[in-house]
Amino acid sequence: MTQIKTYRDLLIWQKGIALVKAVYQLCEFLPQHELFGLQSQMKRAAISIPANIAEGYGGNYTQNYLKHLRIARGSFLELETHLIISKELKMIGKQWYEKVQELIIQENKMLNAFIKSISK
Repeated sequence: MTQIKTYRDLLIWQKGIALVKAVYQLCEFLPQHELFGLQSQMKRAAISIPANIAEGYGGNYTQNYLKHLRIARGSFLELETHLIISKELKMIGKQWYEKVQELIIQENKMLNAFIKSISK
């Protein structure tokens, strides 16, 4: 087992970065008129996930870290909602929806388990 020296060593942070990259790739396929709508909102929500994991890691106490992890969890739900809206409005295809949705599900499970382990 590797030692955690920095937030960059956390698998949930690494997966969060992978999710951001996937969201940015997906946004390439959204209509140009959504540049300041869904594209912007999806990117912001995705970025918020690893950013809050990192920010919480830098805090000095557990409650502060938990607060940031919960904000990251809220960003998952926000991103998932934007993803569903994009699919329902037929702005993205099933393949992109399933790819990003799977990343969201995996990361959300890991984050929930991490929050539970820290809360003890």
